[in-house]
Amino acid sequence: MPPAAGELNRSSDLSSSEMSRREVVGLIPALRAFARTFHRDVTDADDLVQETLTKAIANIHQFQPGTAMKSWLFTIMRNSFYTKIRKTGREAPALADDAAGRPAVLATQEWSARGHEIREALERLPEQQREVIMLIGVLGVSYEEAADICGCAMGTIKSRLNRARARLLAEIGETDPRASVEADSHLPSTGPARAPTYG
Repeated sequence: MPPAAGELNRSSDLSSSEMSRREVVGLIPALRAFARTFHRDVTDADDLVQETLTKAIANIHQFQPGTAMKSWLFTIMRNSFYTKIRKTGREAPALADDAAGRPAVLATQEWSARGHEIREALERLPEQQREVIMLIGVLGVSYEEAADICGCAMGTIKSRLNRARARLLAEIGETDPRASVEADSHLPSTGPARAPTYG
């Protein structure tokens, strides 16, 4: 006897829900990295990840298949963080205790002097700029997804990213303007022109 239509729908919903849960679990490393833009303390960042996962799994039925799970989770995380900030009476994340000058990680021998300098420069960026650098530069999120996550226009995201790059370069003492341009094969070379070769 073939299964009833209702049983097929429940089976389909269950497998879709299970697939979504697996996708959520696969994104935990990216969530942990993004949480570090909000909390420098590893324990606080992990607590934010846990809160995000709890909310996501409880509301997995609201996830729209065909949309980006990563963006959905990052939006939940960002909203959770800012809701907590508002509840504690703070106006901006930079005023939060965890946004104080504590280092993100203890220094190890593995960090090069330049890596340490860049990490410190990232920490000094304003929260919105640091958030965009992490989303686009580190986690590989598109401009459009970053705009959705941050709740602003794509032009705003590009502007924040541009200001963040410029400020990072200034913080680390980089004076060559080409350092802020991504290497790309379609960009003209800035070196001396070469004579064409024939033959």
